[in-house]
Amino acid sequence: MRKFLTALVLIPLGLFFVIFAVANRHLVTVSFDPFNSTYPAVGVTLPLFVVIIAVAILGVVAGGSATWFRQRHWRRAARQHEAEARAARTQLADLRASPAAWRGDPQHLPALTQGSGYGSGGRDKQGATL
Repeated sequence: MRKFLTALVLIPLGLFFVIFAVANRHLVTVSFDPFNSTYPAVGVTLPLFVVIIAVAILGVVAGGSATWFRQRHWRRAARQHEAEARAARTQLADLRASPAAWRGDPQHLPALTQGSGYGSGGRDKQGATL
């Protein structure tokens, strides 16, 4: 089904590009010399369809790059959350595998991690013992 849908999109798109190329095959000069447009020092003569398709490709690449750079903080946060989840799963597996955790033996239970939200010494923000 996926190949059918891909073909359903790509065949008309390819047909469009071929028709566009045939209709716009005359040559144009792209000048990079702002001072002499009649005889440019730096200029390229190409078919019009090549120029238009190249500009469209450059636009897609520029837009994709801008979006990728703007979303970097979301990707970084996702990596951090994935690492935290992996560490929590590992700690949970260790707790489940530990026989001391099933007996409720407080001397053999693993210590809580530092990021538990409470200060050092097992006290909360107001100083009460936990």
